[in-house]
Amino acid sequence: MGPLSWLPLFLVLLWPLGALATLPIRVFVVPHSHMDVGWLHTVQESMRAYVANVYTSVAEELTLKEQRRFIAVEQEFFRLWWDGIASHKQRRQVHQLLAQGRLEFVLGGQVMHDEAVTHFDDQILQLTEGHGFLYETFGVRPRFSWQVDPFGASATTPTLFALAGFNAHVISRIDYDLKEAMQQDQALQFVWRGSPSLSAQQEIFTHVLDTHGYCSKGFYWDGEAVFPDPPKDGMYPSKDTPVTKTNIESYAMDMLNNIFERAAWFRTPHVLWPWGCDRQFFNASEQFVNMDLLLDYINSRTSRFSVSIEYATLGGYFQAVYAHNVSWQVHNHQDFLPYSSELLKSWTGFYTSRSGLKGLARRASALLYAGESMFTRCMWPAPHRFLDPAWALKRLQQLRWAVSEVQHHDGITGTHTPNVTDMLVEHLSAGVQGVHKLMATITQDRTPAHSGPEPGGLFAVVYNPLAWTVTTIVTLTVGFSEVSVTDESGRPVPAQVQKSGDTPPAHDLHVLTTIPGLSYQHYSIRPIKRAHEDTQEAAATVTSATQFGRRLRGHARHLGRRLVPVKNDCYTVFLDQETNLMHSVWEGQSNRTVRVTQEFMEYHVNGEEEDGLISDNYVFMPKGAAEPAWEAVGMEIVEGRLMTEIRQFFYRQVNDTDHTHAIYTRLARGPQGSGGELLCHRIEQECRVGPLELNREAILRTSTDLNTQRVLYSDNNGYQMQRRTYRNYANNTVSRNYYPMAQAAFIQDRGSRLVLLSERAHGVSSQRSGQVEVMLHRRLWNKFDWALWDNLTLNDTTVVRPVLWLLLGPRTLTAGLRQRSGLALRHRPVVLLRELNETAQDGPGPQQQEAVTLPPSLHLQTLSIPGWKYSSNHTEHLWNLRKGHPRKAKADLRRVLLRIHHLYEVGEHPVLSQPVTVNLQSVLRGLGSVLAVEERSLTGTWDVSTLHRWTWRTQDRPLHRGGSSHPSPTPGSPTVTIHPKEIRTFFIHFRKQ
Repeated sequence: MGPLSWLPLFLVLLWPLGALATLPIRVFVVPHSHMDVGWLHTVQESMRAYVANVYTSVAEELTLKEQRRFIAVEQEFFRLWWDGIASHKQRRQVHQLLAQGRLEFVLGGQVMHDEAVTHFDDQILQLTEGHGFLYETFGVRPRFSWQVDPFGASATTPTLFALAGFNAHVISRIDYDLKEAMQQDQALQFVWRGSPSLSAQQEIFTHVLDTHGYCSKGFYWDGEAVFPDPPKDGMYPSKDTPVTKTNIESYAMDMLNNIFERAAWFRTPHVLWPWGCDRQFFNASEQFVNMDLLLDYINSRTSRFSVSIEYATLGGYFQAVYAHNVSWQVHNHQDFLPYSSELLKSWTGFYTSRSGLKGLARRASALLYAGESMFTRCMWPAPHRFLDPAWALKRLQQLRWAVSEVQHHDGITGTHTPNVTDMLVEHLSAGVQGVHKLMATITQDRTPAHSGPEPGGLFAVVYNPLAWTVTTIVTLTVGFSEVSVTDESGRPVPAQVQKSGDTPPAHDLHVLTTIPGLSYQHYSIRPIKRAHEDTQEAAATVTSATQFGRRLRGHARHLGRRLVPVKNDCYTVFLDQETNLMHSVWEGQSNRTVRVTQEFMEYHVNGEEEDGLISDNYVFMPKGAAEPAWEAVGMEIVEGRLMTEIRQFFYRQVNDTDHTHAIYTRLARGPQGSGGELLCHRIEQECRVGPLELNREAILRTSTDLNTQRVLYSDNNGYQMQRRTYRNYANNTVSRNYYPMAQAAFIQDRGSRLVLLSERAHGVSSQRSGQVEVMLHRRLWNKFDWALWDNLTLNDTTVVRPVLWLLLGPRTLTAGLRQRSGLALRHRPVVLLRELNETAQDGPGPQQQEAVTLPPSLHLQTLSIPGWKYSSNHTEHLWNLRKGHPRKAKADLRRVLLRIHHLYEVGEHPVLSQPVTVNLQSVLRGLGSVLAVEERSLTGTWDVSTLHRWTWRTQDRPLHRGGSSHPSPTPGSPTVTIHPKEIRTFFIHFRKQ
């Protein structure tokens, strides 16, 4: 009998030519449990119902039999178990299992993050937090990724994971039709080069799970988890029938059929067989006892089946594939977005779902960024006299963990239950409050000498977290209409006050400020009780407002004849009095006027499955083209010396009292020259959207006369841009042409480029030439049984206020401004307020520190004191672990984590795309005297001189770009050269004063 004679004929026919020569097939059964950090249940609910039992029972079962293996992924869950539940015995078991390679941490972040709507800063953060915990606790550093559930895959990921030290990468959710084609071509494994600017050393071997995904249906002997508590009798529902003598052959045949089907899709005779699924292995004994029998049965018949099968970690599988020494295809610079799970299900709705949470997550991340650098600055060159460093580190860690948690692929995506939303918001809000308190404590002794008691007055500290001098306008809400603003020396500061468009009788106070890098300015804000003529105080200028009556949609007769100009030194925005809509924009550098008009539209979707396909948290499935969301629009122009604000109010019905949508468009006037360049070259738009009617998806559509051929550019995670060509699909064309915009998108023709920058994630599309639409909000209620049962409907009745910045101009101008403007939007100055009559700490305030300034093409991505306890020397750290020292060690406050990011691609800009050499000792002199510089891996756990990743053979010759083609600098040298798109990570040690 031949080795394949038992197989069904169709499987034999599917088996590729030459396969018989490669038999037997080696199967790697990789046990795992996919545990969502907040999806249907909160973290604590999951810990109680099943997560704790996963780690407890797995540790016990791996210890009982040497051949068993397991991979662990999410560190938020593992850390909670380790710190709060694991016994001393279980901790010893884990240490032993890790040392023996039978338990392996893969990915190793706090969560398995989303790849579509997360910012790469936050991806790095959550990986760093998880890796830091693992290295500090066990001395291990993950070498393989496991990104098996995010809804699409980003081209940022191979770059980040290569920098983190990973040898290979696993993904799963790519377009169903693409996966089928790749299976037939044996192309599910390839070398992925994510960045067109970086060297081939920053590529990664990538394995796409086949059509069976990460689950192994039919082999769940522990059943389904039970909420809210495990059943006391241990009887879980939906258990698969235990393996017995009478059914073992049937189980073996099912497994072998599955193995041979998978084997036909790969180029080596190695099969990765993920064993597990969501919420599995909470009773690991049931799982392993049954699988042990099945593996023994198959292995005892290897000569008959031509299959050997073993428990494995992910590392074990990839080592076998790597040893096969195949030349792999290269996947260049493209992502796997959007993701469709089947013909009519395009997962593009989650790009916008729960927009309010997306906004909160980004604001929390930005505040953390500012708090980290402010704390680092206040510790050097001498610690702050009123600050307890241990307390400060706890405040920062609380927000680090909250921001990391929300990056989960069912977190920031908005694809979770309302209870999980509440959990995420609670954790983010508490973390934000703590870091606000920390920053206020650091600045609390900075009251100006001239301030004195002033009932109703405010003292503001405005901190610039970027490593450049920033000129911008900060906005405060005050309760008085006449006000003076002075700086720390008592000099008047340019300011403008106006009635708030949303919260009368409050007033918006706009203050023009110029702040050096990583520095803060101090302002006193006082109400003026007397008329201007009777006081010597310099008052904030008062605006004048012009009202325009409502205009009905479709009733304009003479479009473009009566235009109202609103201008600054870079742009003139023309508004059409016939429609109250934007008409066009003149841009100064190109001296070109581009037709630009905007309106709110809505996609209507089904609420009943019997009426057709439905939209949900994940999927966007409109009934047809978008329809206008308004019947009338009113307009008001509020003009001032610093800023002019255009207020457009959109009414769903002509006689409605309240508007459903609004746009507040602002053009600022600032100083000339490079200091005000970013301020001048932006049109800021704050939208107000909601509450929506049921089963509506709201967009802001911007239409221009640019000849773009429906080509759109949108970003991968704020890191790099992707060209998106419109595709005419047979079905689902609208939604399959939607893409994630984590931070930026643009359209262009030969003459001009229109850039949109956002402070939160959105879906974006170009459905027609010259057009770009941004999805701002979604409200869905459908009678889909699964969604109703799990409370996964998206009945979001909130009002959201997303902010967009528009940049318009020739490509050379916008190419130079886009990245820096995106950072200026993401990391706006932080304003800390207190009453002027609050008592400051006694004693003189600290001297203002020297600014930290980087060249314009470099971004100070991280400046932080993580407070890790581990030694930077790996050998020393392992010795300390064996001796038990880390548990007694104190946080290392002398070690500063520094990341620098080159913002530009190769060839993107004639000047800014060049490599940049900086002396870190000089750049950081404002913090103190640099004692030592260590270059580290992305998450800090590797000394780069010891990080040797696997080199996978490819079918083309690798192109050497970026830093890899240049000689390495002297280890420890403070002078470093940063090449286009590089992210370099360092430990900086300062000399004690």
